[in-house]
Amino acid sequence: MPSAVTPHAPGSAAPAAGRPHRTWTLVLASLGLFMVALDTLVVTTALPVLRVDLGAKLTDLEWTVNAYNLSFACLLLTGAALGDRFGRRRMFAVGLLGFSAASAAAALSTSVGALIAARAVQGGFAAIVMPLTLTLISRAFPAEKRGAAIGLWGGIAGLAVAAGPVVGGAVTNGLDWQWIFWLNVPIGLALAPLALRRLTESFGPRPRLDLPGLALAGTGFLGLTWGLVRADTAGWGSAEVVLSLLAGAVLVACFLARQRRARYPMLPLGLFRLRGFSTANGVSFFMYASLFGALFLMSQFLQIGLGNSPLTAGLWILPWTATPMVVAPLAGALSERWGNRPFMAAGLALQAAGLGWVAAIADPGMGYAQLSIALTVAGVGTSMCFPTVANAVMGAVPPQEAGVASGANSAIRELGGVFGVAVLAAVFTGPGVYGTPDAFVDAFKPALWVGAALAALGIVSALLAPRRTTPPPEAGPSAEAGPAAAARPVRAGRTAVAARSDG
Repeated sequence: MPSAVTPHAPGSAAPAAGRPHRTWTLVLASLGLFMVALDTLVVTTALPVLRVDLGAKLTDLEWTVNAYNLSFACLLLTGAALGDRFGRRRMFAVGLLGFSAASAAAALSTSVGALIAARAVQGGFAAIVMPLTLTLISRAFPAEKRGAAIGLWGGIAGLAVAAGPVVGGAVTNGLDWQWIFWLNVPIGLALAPLALRRLTESFGPRPRLDLPGLALAGTGFLGLTWGLVRADTAGWGSAEVVLSLLAGAVLVACFLARQRRARYPMLPLGLFRLRGFSTANGVSFFMYASLFGALFLMSQFLQIGLGNSPLTAGLWILPWTATPMVVAPLAGALSERWGNRPFMAAGLALQAAGLGWVAAIADPGMGYAQLSIALTVAGVGTSMCFPTVANAVMGAVPPQEAGVASGANSAIRELGGVFGVAVLAAVFTGPGVYGTPDAFVDAFKPALWVGAALAALGIVSALLAPRRTTPPPEAGPSAEAGPAAAARPVRAGRTAVAARSDG
Protein backbone atom coordinates (compact mmCIF):
# COMPACT_ATOMS: atom_id res chain seq x y z
CA MET A 1 0.00 0.00 0.00
CA PRO A 2 1.53 3.35 -0.98
CA SER A 3 2.38 6.23 1.23
CA ALA A 4 3.41 9.63 -0.04
CA VAL A 5 3.79 13.19 1.03
CA THR A 6 2.97 14.48 -2.44
CA PRO A 7 0.10 13.55 -4.73
CA HIS A 8 0.92 10.70 -7.04
CA ALA A 9 0.58 11.12 -10.78
CA PRO A 10 0.31 8.85 -13.76
CA GLY A 11 3.57 7.16 -14.42
CA SER A 12 5.07 7.87 -11.00
CA ALA A 13 5.17 5.37 -8.20
CA ALA A 14 3.98 6.18 -4.73
CA PRO A 15 6.39 5.21 -1.98
CA ALA A 16 5.54 2.03 -0.15
CA ALA A 17 4.09 2.03 3.34
CA GLY A 18 3.69 -0.57 6.03
CA ARG A 19 0.65 -2.57 6.89
CA PRO A 20 -2.18 -0.49 8.41
CA HIS A 21 -2.26 -0.49 12.21
CA ARG A 22 -5.79 -1.72 12.80
CA THR A 23 -6.20 -0.53 16.39
CA TRP A 24 -4.96 2.99 15.69
CA THR A 25 -7.01 3.16 12.50
CA LEU A 26 -10.21 2.12 14.28
CA VAL A 27 -9.62 4.46 17.23
CA LEU A 28 -8.66 7.57 15.23
CA ALA A 29 -11.27 7.09 12.51
CA SER A 30 -13.96 6.51 15.13
CA LEU A 31 -12.97 9.60 17.12
CA GLY A 32 -13.01 11.70 13.95
CA LEU A 33 -16.44 10.32 13.15
CA PHE A 34 -17.56 11.06 16.72
CA MET A 35 -16.57 14.71 16.47
CA VAL A 36 -18.32 15.47 13.18
CA ALA A 37 -21.39 13.33 13.98
CA LEU A 38 -21.73 14.96 17.40
CA ASP A 39 -22.05 18.37 15.78
CA THR A 40 -24.86 17.18 13.55
CA LEU A 41 -27.11 16.90 16.61
CA VAL A 42 -25.38 18.79 19.43
CA VAL A 43 -27.20 21.99 18.48
CA THR A 44 -30.69 20.45 18.60
CA THR A 45 -31.27 20.82 22.35
CA ALA A 46 -29.94 24.39 22.18
CA LEU A 47 -32.47 25.45 19.53
CA PRO A 48 -34.95 27.03 21.98
CA VAL A 49 -32.09 28.94 23.64
CA LEU A 50 -30.76 30.11 20.28
CA ARG A 51 -34.27 31.25 19.34
CA VAL A 52 -34.26 33.62 22.33
CA ASP A 53 -30.57 34.54 22.59
CA LEU A 54 -30.04 35.36 18.91
CA GLY A 55 -33.60 36.35 18.08
CA ALA A 56 -33.91 33.46 15.64
CA LYS A 57 -37.10 32.42 13.88
CA LEU A 58 -38.13 28.86 12.97
CA THR A 59 -36.47 29.26 9.58
CA ASP A 60 -33.26 30.40 11.29
CA LEU A 61 -33.36 27.35 13.56
CA GLU A 62 -33.72 25.11 10.52
CA TRP A 63 -30.68 26.75 8.97
CA THR A 64 -28.47 26.12 12.02
CA VAL A 65 -29.10 22.44 11.32
CA ASN A 66 -29.45 22.51 7.55
CA ALA A 67 -26.48 24.77 6.75
CA TYR A 68 -24.27 22.05 8.18
CA ASN A 69 -26.15 19.28 6.38
CA LEU A 70 -26.34 21.24 3.13
CA SER A 71 -22.59 21.81 2.73
CA PHE A 72 -21.98 18.32 4.10
CA ALA A 73 -24.21 16.73 1.45
CA CYS A 74 -22.88 18.89 -1.38
CA LEU A 75 -19.21 18.20 -0.71
CA LEU A 76 -19.10 14.56 0.38
CA LEU A 77 -18.18 13.27 -3.06
CA THR A 78 -15.57 16.00 -3.25
CA GLY A 79 -14.15 15.00 0.13
CA ALA A 80 -13.88 11.36 -0.93
CA ALA A 81 -12.25 12.36 -4.25
CA LEU A 82 -9.69 14.57 -2.48
CA GLY A 83 -8.80 11.68 -0.21
CA ASP A 84 -8.36 9.33 -3.16
CA ARG A 85 -6.19 11.87 -5.01
CA PHE A 86 -4.04 13.49 -2.31
CA GLY A 87 -4.01 10.73 0.29
CA ARG A 88 -6.67 9.64 2.73
CA ARG A 89 -4.50 10.09 5.82
CA ARG A 90 -3.44 13.59 4.81
CA MET A 91 -6.93 14.79 3.91
CA PHE A 92 -8.34 13.25 7.10
CA ALA A 93 -5.94 15.45 9.10
CA VAL A 94 -6.78 18.52 6.97
CA GLY A 95 -10.48 17.90 7.57
CA LEU A 96 -9.97 17.67 11.34
CA LEU A 97 -8.01 20.94 11.49
CA GLY A 98 -10.49 22.78 9.28
CA PHE A 99 -13.40 21.50 11.31
CA SER A 100 -11.77 22.76 14.50
CA ALA A 101 -11.23 26.22 13.02
CA ALA A 102 -14.85 26.41 11.84
CA SER A 103 -16.02 25.33 15.29
CA ALA A 104 -14.10 28.22 16.83
CA ALA A 105 -15.78 30.58 14.36
CA ALA A 106 -19.20 29.21 15.36
CA ALA A 107 -18.41 29.75 19.04
CA LEU A 108 -17.42 33.37 18.35
CA SER A 109 -20.62 34.12 16.40
CA THR A 110 -22.63 37.11 17.63
CA SER A 111 -25.53 36.79 15.18
CA VAL A 112 -27.57 33.96 13.77
CA GLY A 113 -26.22 34.74 10.29
CA ALA A 114 -22.61 34.34 11.44
CA LEU A 115 -23.49 31.11 13.21
CA ILE A 116 -25.16 29.70 10.10
CA ALA A 117 -22.12 30.63 7.97
CA ALA A 118 -19.75 28.93 10.42
CA ARG A 119 -21.97 25.86 10.48
CA ALA A 120 -21.77 25.69 6.67
CA VAL A 121 -17.96 25.73 6.83
CA GLN A 122 -18.07 23.05 9.52
CA GLY A 123 -20.16 20.89 7.23
CA GLY A 124 -17.67 21.33 4.40
CA PHE A 125 -14.75 20.03 6.44
CA ALA A 126 -16.94 17.31 7.95
CA ALA A 127 -17.55 16.18 4.36
CA ILE A 128 -13.83 15.41 4.14
CA VAL A 129 -13.63 13.61 7.49
CA MET A 130 -16.79 11.49 7.42
CA PRO A 131 -16.32 9.37 4.26
CA LEU A 132 -12.62 8.88 4.98
CA THR A 133 -13.36 7.32 8.39
CA LEU A 134 -15.18 4.43 6.75
CA THR A 135 -12.63 4.15 3.94
CA LEU A 136 -9.70 4.00 6.36
CA ILE A 137 -11.38 1.23 8.37
CA SER A 138 -12.42 -0.69 5.27
CA ARG A 139 -8.87 -0.65 3.92
CA ALA A 140 -7.32 -1.66 7.27
CA PHE A 141 -9.53 -4.69 7.99
CA PRO A 142 -9.95 -7.83 5.88
CA ALA A 143 -13.44 -8.75 4.69
CA GLU A 144 -13.94 -11.43 7.35
CA LYS A 145 -13.32 -8.91 10.16
CA ARG A 146 -14.83 -5.83 8.56
CA GLY A 147 -18.37 -6.38 9.88
CA ALA A 148 -17.23 -6.35 13.51
CA ALA A 149 -15.00 -3.31 12.92
CA ILE A 150 -17.79 -1.40 11.18
CA GLY A 151 -20.09 -2.46 14.01
CA LEU A 152 -17.77 -0.72 16.48
CA TRP A 153 -17.63 2.26 14.11
CA GLY A 154 -21.45 2.28 14.15
CA GLY A 155 -21.41 2.13 17.94
CA ILE A 156 -19.23 5.23 18.03
CA ALA A 157 -21.66 6.93 15.66
CA GLY A 158 -24.40 5.93 18.06
CA LEU A 159 -22.44 7.37 20.98
CA ALA A 160 -22.20 10.66 19.09
CA VAL A 161 -25.94 10.59 18.41
CA ALA A 162 -26.60 9.84 22.07
CA ALA A 163 -24.13 12.38 23.41
CA GLY A 164 -25.16 15.20 21.06
CA PRO A 165 -28.46 16.18 22.69
CA VAL A 166 -27.11 15.49 26.21
CA VAL A 167 -23.88 17.45 25.68
CA GLY A 168 -25.81 20.27 24.03
CA GLY A 169 -28.29 20.39 26.90
CA ALA A 170 -25.67 20.12 29.64
CA VAL A 171 -23.42 22.78 28.11
CA THR A 172 -26.35 25.10 27.42
CA ASN A 173 -27.58 24.71 30.99
CA GLY A 174 -24.23 24.83 32.80
CA LEU A 175 -22.16 27.18 30.64
CA ASP A 176 -23.45 28.73 27.43
CA TRP A 177 -24.32 27.53 23.94
CA GLN A 178 -20.96 28.75 22.57
CA TRP A 179 -19.18 25.99 24.47
CA ILE A 180 -20.98 23.43 22.32
CA PHE A 181 -18.52 24.43 19.58
CA TRP A 182 -15.45 25.22 21.70
CA LEU A 183 -15.35 21.55 22.75
CA ASN A 184 -14.34 20.52 19.22
CA VAL A 185 -11.21 22.63 19.09
CA PRO A 186 -8.88 20.69 21.45
CA ILE A 187 -10.20 17.36 20.12
CA GLY A 188 -9.40 18.22 16.52
CA LEU A 189 -6.00 19.69 17.38
CA ALA A 190 -5.08 16.48 19.21
CA LEU A 191 -6.37 14.03 16.59
CA ALA A 192 -4.76 15.61 13.51
CA PRO A 193 -1.08 15.04 14.44
CA LEU A 194 -1.90 11.56 15.76
CA ALA A 195 -3.53 10.72 12.44
CA LEU A 196 -0.48 11.87 10.48
CA ARG A 197 1.79 9.79 12.69
CA ARG A 198 -0.23 6.61 13.26
CA LEU A 199 -2.33 6.06 10.13
CA THR A 200 -1.02 4.43 6.97
CA GLU A 201 -1.38 6.50 3.82
CA SER A 202 -3.47 5.15 0.95
CA PHE A 203 -4.78 6.46 -2.35
CA GLY A 204 -7.63 5.69 -4.68
CA PRO A 205 -7.35 4.46 -8.27
CA ARG A 206 -7.72 7.86 -9.96
CA PRO A 207 -4.50 9.83 -10.53
CA ARG A 208 -6.36 13.04 -11.44
CA LEU A 209 -9.25 15.00 -10.07
CA ASP A 210 -12.30 15.37 -12.31
CA LEU A 211 -12.67 19.11 -11.71
CA PRO A 212 -15.73 19.61 -13.97
CA GLY A 213 -17.30 16.59 -12.26
CA LEU A 214 -16.61 18.09 -8.83
CA ALA A 215 -18.25 21.36 -9.89
CA LEU A 216 -21.31 19.66 -11.37
CA ALA A 217 -21.78 17.39 -8.35
CA GLY A 218 -21.37 20.21 -5.83
CA THR A 219 -23.70 22.66 -7.56
CA GLY A 220 -26.22 19.93 -8.36
CA PHE A 221 -26.48 18.83 -4.74
CA LEU A 222 -26.59 22.49 -3.71
CA GLY A 223 -29.62 23.06 -5.91
CA LEU A 224 -31.43 20.01 -4.55
CA THR A 225 -30.69 20.75 -0.90
CA TRP A 226 -31.41 24.48 -1.26
CA GLY A 227 -34.81 23.70 -2.71
CA LEU A 228 -35.57 21.29 0.11
CA VAL A 229 -34.55 23.60 2.95
CA ARG A 230 -36.38 26.58 1.40
CA ALA A 231 -39.56 24.64 0.62
CA ASP A 232 -41.05 25.17 4.07
CA THR A 233 -40.56 28.96 3.98
CA ALA A 234 -41.09 29.80 0.31
CA GLY A 235 -43.62 27.04 -0.42
CA TRP A 236 -43.19 23.86 -2.40
CA GLY A 237 -44.86 25.46 -5.42
CA SER A 238 -42.84 28.69 -5.36
CA ALA A 239 -40.63 29.62 -8.29
CA GLU A 240 -37.55 29.63 -6.07
CA VAL A 241 -38.08 26.07 -4.86
CA VAL A 242 -39.23 24.62 -8.17
CA LEU A 243 -36.36 26.22 -10.13
CA SER A 244 -33.81 25.24 -7.48
CA LEU A 245 -34.92 21.60 -7.47
CA LEU A 246 -35.11 21.54 -11.27
CA ALA A 247 -31.66 23.11 -11.68
CA GLY A 248 -30.22 20.69 -9.13
CA ALA A 249 -31.73 17.71 -10.90
CA VAL A 250 -30.43 18.90 -14.29
CA LEU A 251 -26.92 19.47 -12.94
CA VAL A 252 -26.85 16.07 -11.24
CA ALA A 253 -28.00 14.51 -14.53
CA CYS A 254 -25.18 16.34 -16.33
CA PHE A 255 -22.75 15.07 -13.69
CA LEU A 256 -23.91 11.49 -14.23
CA ALA A 257 -23.67 11.89 -18.01
CA ARG A 258 -20.13 13.19 -17.63
CA GLN A 259 -19.19 10.20 -15.48
CA ARG A 260 -19.97 7.91 -18.42
CA ARG A 261 -17.40 9.70 -20.58
CA ALA A 262 -14.79 10.89 -18.08
CA ARG A 263 -11.36 9.28 -18.27
CA TYR A 264 -11.11 9.33 -14.48
CA PRO A 265 -14.71 9.39 -13.19
CA MET A 266 -15.17 10.35 -9.56
CA LEU A 267 -18.29 8.14 -9.37
CA PRO A 268 -18.23 5.03 -11.61
CA LEU A 269 -21.87 4.46 -12.50
CA GLY A 270 -21.28 0.73 -12.57
CA LEU A 271 -21.51 0.85 -8.76
CA PHE A 272 -25.25 1.36 -9.01
CA ARG A 273 -25.63 -1.82 -11.05
CA LEU A 274 -24.66 -3.72 -7.92
CA ARG A 275 -27.87 -4.57 -6.09
CA GLY A 276 -26.17 -4.60 -2.70
CA PHE A 277 -24.82 -1.07 -3.20
CA SER A 278 -28.04 0.42 -4.60
CA THR A 279 -30.41 -1.09 -2.04
CA ALA A 280 -28.18 -0.16 0.90
CA ASN A 281 -28.16 3.46 -0.30
CA GLY A 282 -31.96 3.38 -0.54
CA VAL A 283 -32.15 2.16 3.06
CA SER A 284 -29.72 4.89 4.11
CA PHE A 285 -31.75 7.67 2.47
CA PHE A 286 -35.06 6.76 4.12
CA MET A 287 -33.54 5.89 7.49
CA TYR A 288 -31.77 9.24 7.80
CA ALA A 289 -34.74 11.19 6.41
CA SER A 290 -36.84 9.70 9.21
CA LEU A 291 -34.14 10.04 11.88
CA PHE A 292 -33.03 13.63 11.23
CA GLY A 293 -36.54 14.91 10.65
CA ALA A 294 -37.78 13.33 13.88
CA LEU A 295 -34.78 14.53 15.91
CA PHE A 296 -35.24 18.10 14.69
CA LEU A 297 -38.74 18.19 16.20
CA MET A 298 -38.27 15.78 19.13
CA SER A 299 -35.80 17.96 21.03
CA GLN A 300 -38.21 20.90 20.76
CA PHE A 301 -41.18 18.71 21.78
CA LEU A 302 -39.37 17.69 24.96
CA GLN A 303 -38.80 21.33 25.91
CA ILE A 304 -41.76 23.24 24.51
CA GLY A 305 -44.36 20.49 24.56
CA LEU A 306 -43.33 18.90 27.87
CA GLY A 307 -41.65 21.86 29.58
CA ASN A 308 -38.23 20.28 30.16
CA SER A 309 -34.91 22.11 30.42
CA PRO A 310 -32.29 21.54 27.66
CA LEU A 311 -30.34 19.12 29.87
CA THR A 312 -33.44 17.18 30.91
CA ALA A 313 -34.52 17.01 27.27
CA GLY A 314 -31.15 15.51 26.36
CA LEU A 315 -31.48 12.91 29.12
CA TRP A 316 -35.06 12.05 28.15
CA ILE A 317 -33.98 11.36 24.59
CA LEU A 318 -31.23 8.92 25.65
CA PRO A 319 -33.39 5.76 25.34
CA TRP A 320 -33.59 6.58 21.64
CA THR A 321 -30.08 7.81 20.96
CA ALA A 322 -27.97 5.69 23.34
CA THR A 323 -29.00 2.27 22.02
CA PRO A 324 -26.46 2.24 19.14
CA MET A 325 -23.63 2.00 21.67
CA VAL A 326 -24.87 -1.47 22.62
CA VAL A 327 -26.87 -2.69 19.63
CA ALA A 328 -24.73 -1.48 16.71
CA PRO A 329 -21.60 -3.55 17.56
CA LEU A 330 -23.78 -6.64 18.09
CA ALA A 331 -25.62 -6.12 14.81
CA GLY A 332 -22.34 -5.59 12.96
CA ALA A 333 -20.85 -8.80 14.33
CA LEU A 334 -24.00 -10.89 13.79
CA SER A 335 -24.37 -9.65 10.22
CA GLU A 336 -21.21 -11.61 9.38
CA ARG A 337 -23.26 -14.77 9.98
CA TRP A 338 -26.79 -13.79 9.00
CA GLY A 339 -26.18 -11.14 6.35
CA ASN A 340 -27.17 -7.47 6.33
CA ARG A 341 -30.67 -7.72 4.85
CA PRO A 342 -32.60 -9.00 7.92
CA PHE A 343 -31.03 -6.37 10.17
CA MET A 344 -31.79 -3.52 7.77
CA ALA A 345 -35.41 -4.59 7.27
CA ALA A 346 -36.11 -5.30 10.94
CA GLY A 347 -34.31 -2.13 11.99
CA LEU A 348 -36.43 0.10 9.78
CA ALA A 349 -39.59 -1.67 10.93
CA LEU A 350 -38.69 -1.00 14.57
CA GLN A 351 -37.78 2.61 13.82
CA ALA A 352 -41.13 3.16 12.13
CA ALA A 353 -43.00 1.43 14.96
CA GLY A 354 -41.23 3.43 17.65
CA LEU A 355 -41.84 6.80 16.01
CA GLY A 356 -45.46 5.89 15.29
CA TRP A 357 -45.86 4.91 18.94
CA VAL A 358 -44.56 8.31 20.09
CA ALA A 359 -46.91 10.06 17.66
CA ALA A 360 -49.86 8.08 19.02
CA ILE A 361 -49.20 8.84 22.72
CA ALA A 362 -47.72 12.37 22.53
CA ASP A 363 -49.41 14.62 25.07
CA PRO A 364 -48.29 17.67 27.12
CA GLY A 365 -48.79 15.69 30.33
CA MET A 366 -47.09 12.44 29.30
CA GLY A 367 -44.47 10.90 31.59
CA TYR A 368 -40.96 9.65 31.02
CA ALA A 369 -41.82 5.94 31.29
CA GLN A 370 -44.37 6.11 28.46
CA LEU A 371 -42.03 7.95 26.16
CA SER A 372 -38.86 5.99 26.97
CA ILE A 373 -40.28 2.61 25.90
CA ALA A 374 -41.37 3.93 22.51
CA LEU A 375 -38.07 5.74 21.98
CA THR A 376 -36.13 2.59 22.90
CA VAL A 377 -37.96 0.64 20.20
CA ALA A 378 -37.07 3.29 17.63
CA GLY A 379 -33.47 3.42 18.88
CA VAL A 380 -32.94 -0.33 18.61
CA GLY A 381 -34.17 -0.20 15.04
CA THR A 382 -31.86 2.65 14.09
CA SER A 383 -28.96 0.86 15.80
CA MET A 384 -29.50 -2.26 13.72
CA CYS A 385 -29.25 -0.22 10.53
CA PHE A 386 -26.17 1.90 11.30
CA PRO A 387 -23.48 -0.78 10.85
CA THR A 388 -25.28 -3.10 8.45
CA VAL A 389 -25.95 -0.37 5.89
CA ALA A 390 -22.28 0.67 5.99
CA ASN A 391 -21.16 -2.96 5.80
CA ALA A 392 -23.51 -3.62 2.86
CA VAL A 393 -22.15 -0.62 0.94
CA MET A 394 -18.49 -1.45 1.53
CA GLY A 395 -18.99 -5.17 0.99
CA ALA A 396 -20.70 -4.70 -2.37
CA VAL A 397 -17.87 -2.89 -4.14
CA PRO A 398 -14.30 -3.88 -5.03
CA PRO A 399 -11.72 -2.73 -2.48
CA GLN A 400 -10.20 -0.05 -4.70
CA GLU A 401 -13.59 1.71 -4.89
CA ALA A 402 -14.00 1.95 -1.09
CA GLY A 403 -13.42 5.72 -1.05
CA VAL A 404 -15.91 6.66 -3.73
CA ALA A 405 -18.49 4.19 -2.35
CA SER A 406 -18.21 5.73 1.10
CA GLY A 407 -18.51 9.24 -0.35
CA ALA A 408 -21.57 8.35 -2.43
CA ASN A 409 -23.28 6.68 0.53
CA SER A 410 -22.53 9.64 2.80
CA ALA A 411 -23.91 12.10 0.23
CA ILE A 412 -27.13 10.13 -0.21
CA ARG A 413 -27.50 9.78 3.54
CA GLU A 414 -27.09 13.51 4.18
CA LEU A 415 -29.42 14.40 1.33
CA GLY A 416 -31.95 12.14 3.03
CA GLY A 417 -31.43 14.00 6.30
CA VAL A 418 -32.05 17.39 4.70
CA PHE A 419 -35.10 15.98 2.92
CA GLY A 420 -36.48 14.62 6.20
CA VAL A 421 -36.05 17.90 8.09
CA ALA A 422 -37.70 19.82 5.24
CA VAL A 423 -40.67 17.48 4.93
CA LEU A 424 -41.37 17.13 8.66
CA ALA A 425 -40.93 20.87 9.22
CA ALA A 426 -43.42 21.54 6.39
CA VAL A 427 -45.99 19.27 8.02
CA PHE A 428 -45.33 20.81 11.45
CA THR A 429 -45.38 24.49 10.51
CA GLY A 430 -48.56 26.45 11.15
CA PRO A 431 -49.83 29.58 12.91
CA GLY A 432 -49.25 29.60 16.65
CA VAL A 433 -47.44 26.25 16.90
CA TYR A 434 -45.09 27.71 19.52
CA GLY A 435 -47.90 29.47 21.39
CA THR A 436 -48.84 26.73 23.87
CA PRO A 437 -47.76 23.16 24.64
CA ASP A 438 -51.08 21.89 23.29
CA ALA A 439 -50.63 23.76 20.01
CA PHE A 440 -47.10 22.41 19.65
CA VAL A 441 -48.17 18.81 20.28
CA ASP A 442 -51.09 19.09 17.84
CA ALA A 443 -48.64 20.04 15.08
CA PHE A 444 -45.93 17.63 16.26
CA LYS A 445 -48.00 14.44 16.04
CA PRO A 446 -48.81 14.43 12.30
CA ALA A 447 -45.23 15.43 11.48
CA LEU A 448 -43.89 12.47 13.45
CA TRP A 449 -46.31 10.12 11.68
CA VAL A 450 -44.66 11.25 8.45
CA GLY A 451 -41.27 10.41 9.96
CA ALA A 452 -42.53 6.90 10.75
CA ALA A 453 -43.82 6.54 7.19
CA LEU A 454 -40.41 7.47 5.75
CA ALA A 455 -38.78 4.69 7.78
CA ALA A 456 -41.44 2.25 6.58
CA LEU A 457 -40.71 3.16 2.94
CA GLY A 458 -37.10 2.14 3.46
CA ILE A 459 -38.18 -1.42 4.30
CA VAL A 460 -38.95 -1.98 0.61
CA SER A 461 -35.35 -1.22 -0.33
CA ALA A 462 -34.06 -3.43 2.49
CA LEU A 463 -36.13 -6.41 1.33
CA LEU A 464 -34.77 -6.02 -2.21
CA ALA A 465 -31.19 -6.30 -0.95
CA PRO A 466 -29.26 -9.49 -1.73
CA ARG A 467 -29.00 -12.06 1.04
CA ARG A 468 -25.26 -11.65 1.02
CA THR A 469 -23.07 -9.04 -0.66
CA THR A 470 -19.98 -10.37 -2.38
CA PRO A 471 -17.80 -7.65 -3.90
CA PRO A 472 -16.63 -7.94 -7.50
CA PRO A 473 -12.99 -9.02 -7.83
CA GLU A 474 -10.39 -6.32 -7.36
CA ALA A 475 -9.42 -5.58 -10.91
CA GLY A 476 -8.64 -2.64 -13.10
CA PRO A 477 -6.37 0.28 -12.31
CA SER A 478 -5.46 1.14 -8.76
CA ALA A 479 -2.86 3.48 -7.39
CA GLU A 480 -2.11 0.78 -4.91
CA ALA A 481 -1.19 -1.64 -7.66
CA GLY A 482 1.75 0.44 -8.86
CA PRO A 483 2.53 3.18 -11.37
CA ALA A 484 1.63 1.22 -14.47
CA ALA A 485 -1.85 0.57 -13.19
CA ALA A 486 -2.22 4.14 -12.01
CA ALA A 487 -1.52 5.40 -15.49
CA ARG A 488 -4.38 3.47 -17.06
CA PRO A 489 -7.73 5.26 -17.31
CA VAL A 490 -10.78 4.20 -15.36
CA ARG A 491 -13.77 3.75 -17.62
CA ALA A 492 -17.08 4.13 -15.82
CA GLY A 493 -18.94 1.69 -17.98
CA ARG A 494 -16.31 -1.05 -18.20
CA THR A 495 -14.78 -1.43 -14.74
CA ALA A 496 -14.88 -4.59 -12.71
CA VAL A 497 -17.61 -2.86 -10.72
CA ALA A 498 -20.03 -3.45 -13.57
CA ALA A 499 -18.88 -6.97 -14.21
CA ARG A 500 -21.50 -8.57 -12.03
CA SER A 501 -24.56 -7.88 -9.89
CA ASP A 502 -25.24 -9.31 -6.47
CA GLY A 503 -28.13 -11.69 -6.44
